[in-house]
Amino acid sequence: MKKTKIIATLWPATDTKDKIKALYEAWVNVVRFNYSHTNYEYFTWIINIVKQLNNSWETNLGIMADTKWPEIRTKKIEEKIVISKDEIIYLTTLNLEEKTKTDRQKIVCDYEYIVSDLNIWDTIDIDTWLLKVKVIEKYEFSLTCQALNNHVIWSKRHLNLPWVKLKLPWVTQNDKEDLKFAVSMWVNFIAMSFVRNRENILEMKEFLKEINAPRWIQIISKIENKEALDNIDQIIDESHGIMIARWDLWAEVAFETLPIIQREIATKCKKEGKFFIVATQMLETMITNPIPTRAEITDIFNAAMQKADCTMLSWETAAWNYPIEAVKTMSNVLEYTESQIKYKHDYFEKNIWNDEDLKMIIKNAVITAENIDAKNIIIFTNSGFMAKAVAAFRPNMHVFAFTYDDKIRKKMTILFWLKTFLIEKSSNDKNLEIAINTLQDKKLLKTWDKIVTIYDIEKNGKFIPSIQIITI
Repeated sequence: MKKTKIIATLWPATDTKDKIKALYEAWVNVVRFNYSHTNYEYFTWIINIVKQLNNSWETNLGIMADTKWPEIRTKKIEEKIVISKDEIIYLTTLNLEEKTKTDRQKIVCDYEYIVSDLNIWDTIDIDTWLLKVKVIEKYEFSLTCQALNNHVIWSKRHLNLPWVKLKLPWVTQNDKEDLKFAVSMWVNFIAMSFVRNRENILEMKEFLKEINAPRWIQIISKIENKEALDNIDQIIDESHGIMIARWDLWAEVAFETLPIIQREIATKCKKEGKFFIVATQMLETMITNPIPTRAEITDIFNAAMQKADCTMLSWETAAWNYPIEAVKTMSNVLEYTESQIKYKHDYFEKNIWNDEDLKMIIKNAVITAENIDAKNIIIFTNSGFMAKAVAAFRPNMHVFAFTYDDKIRKKMTILFWLKTFLIEKSSNDKNLEIAINTLQDKKLLKTWDKIVTIYDIEKNGKFIPSIQIITI
């Protein structure tokens, strides 16, 4: 059983009951809906299929809404624009397009400040690094640019402005409608695209509060731009979790620096006890091929070595031919890599609610389980809090989390190593009996196994751990 969770994106290749169930059986833990391609009617249909499978106990899948959020794109065009290296082109905005008179090729984008924000010798990445242009002249209504390579531009291509502090609005009306829809569908996670600073997250939390969103929804900040890297500590602190979204991030930084950036973010998240996701192009070639490249296998290996909570598949499971094979490939690589790792427990350094004693009790429970050669840790949790703390210490043995609320169970689908169960709340002794019987029935526990149990007992607004050592 793998420790690292897998997130799979649902779309036409995986939008049926049989395909979703097959993803789950291949060890998918969370399903993602990409709001860059929003269709509420279509999403409602698929989400309801997921919920039906969850309610019938055929799956236990968390649901993630991945928001679109403000971005810069070129305008919709009827014919492609073919650009040659060293060609001189004009770049302008929708509101200035009519004022830009030229016989040369013209690229129009939807960022109204592009002329004022850029200067001569600045570079611009169009279509996610596939076209790079350099500003050589600046006028009132446009920028004159020199193409640094050949490329063909189609409609609605991404445009990145590395090192430019953007004046984009944060929450647009479309974003608000997307959030209202996500909340109405009772998603478990909301991934925020293009987060730039702490204030963006606070604004998101305030809006969710305004629309009476459930408090158990987890906010995941996607790190996709240079400004987010500059503010990474405050973003991690304010978020429930972090997604290292390498597709847009690699257009904002020198690509040779991306592996180090990924490692540094992973280290910071582990120290803060926040879950983190490694995402984008992990098995890109399996969109059209039945097997991965050696480089892709190594990419998954590195994510496992960095002790990621999750790895994510995007187009690999959303479209084309090999969605199930891609998940099985990722699962196999993760599981084998994890079998070669001896996990330490020194990652989580931040105090829990400024209570060092509480953190040390949980850490010592993990270390004790290892020292006595316990086969499992069993957690009984009201809120998921203790389960999250145990996962943050990256234990070596199985961790089974029992909870009394399915919303809490779904919240834990994204956490490292945890396998979760839903039970009716009873006395501690009865809960333990039910848990042991459940694990024995599933061949996960046998006679003479040692286990460490952790209960979280709420007292004066704090969750106090109670720990026992038991031999079956």
